[in-house]
Amino acid sequence: MFVKICGVTNEEDALVAVGMGADAIGFNFVSGSPRQISPRLARDIIRRLPGGIVTVGVFRNELPERVVQIMDGAGLRLAQLHGNETTADSRWIAERVPGLIKAFVAGDPNVERVRDYGASVVMLDGPEPGSGNVFDWSQLEGGQRGMRLLLAGGLRPSNVAQAIQIVRPWGVDVASGVESEPGRKDVLAMREFVTAAKEAGALISETAEAESPDADAPYDWRDD
Repeated sequence: MFVKICGVTNEEDALVAVGMGADAIGFNFVSGSPRQISPRLARDIIRRLPGGIVTVGVFRNELPERVVQIMDGAGLRLAQLHGNETTADSRWIAERVPGLIKAFVAGDPNVERVRDYGASVVMLDGPEPGSGNVFDWSQLEGGQRGMRLLLAGGLRPSNVAQAIQIVRPWGVDVASGVESEPGRKDVLAMREFVTAAKEAGALISETAEAESPDADAPYDWRDD
């Protein structure tokens, strides 16, 4: 189970998240967000992270050229587009960065066209991204997908295992659910979240293998 800790604003939280077992660290470049970080500070933090950690830049309705500029300057691996970006702008960005996550509010009909955006990962979030509110996971239950699904929206240590069991996503994303205050992470919450997510993911993998022992192994992002 791929686990992303998003909205990191300082080096201490980034290093602790990695130490707790997170696979990815997200940096928010959305103007006005309480978790907004400057490209320069993000770059300095990224340079101190151990190899193998996936770094993600979060943008909302930003100029495509600016997205690529920040991605290149900070050394980020994935761009996460969290706004109303057009398919043309998204594809333009996707062609110039290592990878693209396109986020949609759960229930958005455009999610069916996610490949038109040039994305390699689709994120499904709640109706108020960043609010910490959950949505009805059952609408995604048992869905067969041809793309990696990153689940977000109101996840926290107490509910992430249930969400994984119902939705069976490729990965989970959390920001406010592991914070002591906006922009500051809680060490214990991060540890509990990562542990719960990894254990739930492992259980699902074991169950799937037992049911279909000859099936292909679950997707492992480390193979990329």
